[in-house]
Amino acid sequence: MTHNTMTHKTDNTASSTLAQPLAADRDTISQAYQRIQPHIRRTPIVEISAANFGLDIPQLFFKLEFLQHSGSFKGRGAMNNLLARKVPKAGVVAASGGNHGAAVAFAAQKCGVPAKIFVPSVSSPAKQNLIRSYGADLVVGGDLYDDALAASRKWAEESGAMTIHAYDQPETLQGAGTVGLELESQWPEMETLFISVGGGGLLGGIAAWYQGRAKLASDSLAPKRVGELMFPLAQKFVKEVVLVPDSAIQQAQQKLWDVMRVVTEPGGAAAFAALLSGKYKPSAGEKICVLLCGANTTAVKF
Repeated sequence: MTHNTMTHKTDNTASSTLAQPLAADRDTISQAYQRIQPHIRRTPIVEISAANFGLDIPQLFFKLEFLQHSGSFKGRGAMNNLLARKVPKAGVVAASGGNHGAAVAFAAQKCGVPAKIFVPSVSSPAKQNLIRSYGADLVVGGDLYDDALAASRKWAEESGAMTIHAYDQPETLQGAGTVGLELESQWPEMETLFISVGGGGLLGGIAAWYQGRAKLASDSLAPKRVGELMFPLAQKFVKEVVLVPDSAIQQAQQKLWDVMRVVTEPGGAAAFAALLSGKYKPSAGEKICVLLCGANTTAVKF
């Protein structure tokens, strides 16, 4: 399978959304960071010799966001939702493939509110177990994310719980954008950042922070469509979209383990696959960072 991205319905939605205020910008992302900073980890960046991967570039950094609470960048957006919005007594509800659900469950536990998480049957056991470990009420059902989303919306209507969307929510985008804020302070000289894309919350938030001041090369995990709120941000600020097959992602996972002893889930390795596979051709002297965004997997057992 080849993973595609930036798909969107071909009607007037894209042009109309461009005229609307953007869901995230540098001010709202800075505010989000001040809000969530005491509750998240400032994840490190590391420089690895590109020659170890057979790449001919002078500088290669990795942002180790998989070290974030709950094992992915999703913890930032989840915490921002809980701290920026008024949470009802019924608590919060979320639909997720796994990582967002774990992040919401973690944030809810820290804030002392109940959480109900809906995931499809294809969600990995590792992610389901992680959600349960944070004390959330987990409901597994349906074959697709859309099934979980429909069930979560029904529960929200019945219970009055606050919905936290995985990517199509301003507070989610703003929380994800704090990855960019943090990275800029860690390596201001960076020129190109590789980002994996599912629904687009991470890409949209980081694009809102950099606002075209760095080249953002994205690759996708083949969503049916990206979020409405992130699409105008991507249109305006994302430089390039790269397509990678499953085999390239698997090779990237293996190489990250061989060279760095880092275990990532497929979504976490997808960004590196675009560079390692040669789908993206860096220019001479290009200063590149790859965002490793998640590591919730049962690929390694002890």
